Amino acid sequence: MSRHVAIVTDSTAYLPARTMERHGITAVPLTVVLGDRALDEGTEISTRALAQALQKRRPVTTSRPSPELFAKTYRQVADSGATGIVSLHLSAELSGTYDAAVLAAREAPVPVRVVDTGMIAMALGFCALAAAETAETGGTVDEAVMAAEKRAAGTSAHFYVDTLDYLRRGGRIGAAQALLGSALAVKPLLQLAGGRIEPLEKVRTASKAIARLEEIVADRAGSARVDIAVHHLAAPDRASALADRLRTRVPALADLHVSEVGAVIGAHTGPGLLGVVVSPR
Repeated sequence: MSRHVAIVTDSTAYLPARTMERHGITAVPLTVVLGDRALDEGTEISTRALAQALQKRRPVTTSRPSPELFAKTYRQVADSGATGIVSLHLSAELSGTYDAAVLAAREAPVPVRVVDTGMIAMALGFCALAAAETAETGGTVDEAVMAAEKRAAGTSAHFYVDTLDYLRRGGRIGAAQALLGSALAVKPLLQLAGGRIEPLEKVRTASKAIARLEEIVADRAGSARVDIAVHHLAAPDRASALADRLRTRVPALADLHVSEVGAVIGAHTGPGLLGVVVSPR
């Protein structure tokens, strides 16, 4: 049995399964409630099923993992030989996941550091990767936490949505409430700031909004060596085209990931989402 520092995150990190397996990262699933059915993200509900439900205006809500599920995960990870655990989660401003992990950590059989990264989607995923890479080279719990926090500090997330209606319904839009009055007349660009979803700009058409998103990302990346993730929901062609353009516009691009978001983020953004995460190495 190997002795190591283990990395735990949650299903909203949207890391590829092969990447998680290669780095030994464990993800605790959040729950999507579709009608009267509670389904684990990543295994029990597909993004296609979610998009169809949203388009039919069926009730969709989300909920955090229970402290009991976190406790079970921490025990399993400890049983695999972990001497310590770094548990990295989506912004506490957007979910109670961090609080549930903190409760479970108190009873864990090995020391657990729970971190509110203030991130979502691959912005969180890049933090988990940074922590895992540090742990793989013999890093301590503290060193793995520092690596994740350093990655989070430099990472940005910007995104376009076709409508603010889903964010409004889910109560996740914060200061972006100011955009609601003209939501039907504009295509909003949003950003993650201070762990919250905040308004960035209002653009009149979808094509102009996506072009502006591309400009923002290219400026944010600059000449630094960066990893980029392009996320979407039910918009694969848009995402692929944007990724192709970014490959030519970002001179020091390292890795570029293109993926559909899972059901939890998708439930709050709706079909048509395009999100881009820029994370300097």
